[in-house]
Amino acid sequence: MRKVVGIGETILDILFRNGQPTAAVPGGSVFNCIVSLSRAGVPINFISETGEDEVGKIILDFMKENKVPTDHIYRFNGGKSPISLAFLNEQNDARYLFYKKYPRQRLDVNLPELNEDDIVILGSYYALNPELRDKILELLDQARTKNAIVYYDPNFRSAHKEEAIKLAPTIIENLEYANIVRGSLKDFLYMYNLEDIEKIYKDKIKFYCPTFICTNGKKDVALRTRTIAKDYPIAPVEAVSTVGSGDNFNAGIIYGLLKYNVHYTDLNNTPEACWDKVIACGMAFAAESCKSMNNNISAEFAQRLKLEKEV
Repeated sequence: MRKVVGIGETILDILFRNGQPTAAVPGGSVFNCIVSLSRAGVPINFISETGEDEVGKIILDFMKENKVPTDHIYRFNGGKSPISLAFLNEQNDARYLFYKKYPRQRLDVNLPELNEDDIVILGSYYALNPELRDKILELLDQARTKNAIVYYDPNFRSAHKEEAIKLAPTIIENLEYANIVRGSLKDFLYMYNLEDIEKIYKDKIKFYCPTFICTNGKKDVALRTRTIAKDYPIAPVEAVSTVGSGDNFNAGIIYGLLKYNVHYTDLNNTPEACWDKVIACGMAFAAESCKSMNNNISAEFAQRLKLEKEV
């Protein structure tokens, strides 16, 4: 059976509304995706690190509750598990502050074994951090050798835009390993100072990875492949929080790739009708995650997916 392997940070998101904390939920871009996939019944593995502290215990307990294996989690002393403060505005979009104190020793874990057609997801600064690069490349090299699909979400925050030029070679290296790139328009504004989807695809993505999905908040989702250029309108959603929407869009796309049997060798010739269904899964997962303060799809939504699968 195909599985999904994620590598990324774990963090405790503390959400604020009107200056007051309203929720504290385990998060992290790839982590949010992996948790939602686990709830949906997808076999998963997750590679990360967390501290031997109260925040780390909350995160590990949450992983166990959601059937996310902890075999590849590095527990560290001499640092503190990271925390983010997410300040929600009137549209329930978030502005972030991050607090991190990692030890010198990072991510000292063995990697899970990959098989052909497994899916590896990585992204954010975690996938660019020079302290973690050897471990990231070890996973990516294994994925390339085994013909596993690499799904890359740059998730490039404004906090790193001044480093964009310095990080460019590592971004390009990730793009070269990737089989699917999914980013938000803001990512590419911060990375390349570009907001034109066609220009981003043709000048920055296509040469390295021909399959590209670009989201833009409430506006259309853009799909670009060697043979397809299509935009998908998003249905309006009453959002409680958008903190995990992009991460859950990724989860939905990956769920769709598995559900509709898109294999490594199919990616360059997947028909438009199949992409329509895969993109619809991404939108459904993202919309569901916006309905609560949590960073994931609900148990009820996951149960409906399992029932559909049985039918």
